[in-house]
Amino acid sequence: MAKSVSKAKSTFIRITQQKVQPVVNLVRGKRVQDAIDLLQFCERRAALPVLKAIKSAVANADVKGGVDVDNLVVMTARVDQGPMMKRHRPRSRGMAHPVQKKMSHIMIELGEK
Repeated sequence: MAKSVSKAKSTFIRITQQKVQPVVNLVRGKRVQDAIDLLQFCERRAALPVLKAIKSAVANADVKGGVDVDNLVVMTARVDQGPMMKRHRPRSRGMAHPVQKKMSHIMIELGEK
């Protein structure tokens, strides 16, 4: 197995982890150019933050030097749950119901094949 060449992390993304996970599953193990092409035409809202994280990891690998960007593969793609913003929504008869606005953290590691 190839070792990690570059990493990128996008934190505090205002989309729940359950909505980002299927998008991350699409790109795991694919070549970077294939993953970028796939995400540009993906209609899910979570595709944009994942695309930005992959492009950031590619830029990190390019700055590091000694790496052929065309041979990079998405080795690890992970989504973790971030903090929740907790709010209350007014309801009938003076009650208040809780509203949880969830966030997620996206971690991408690229490696050479």
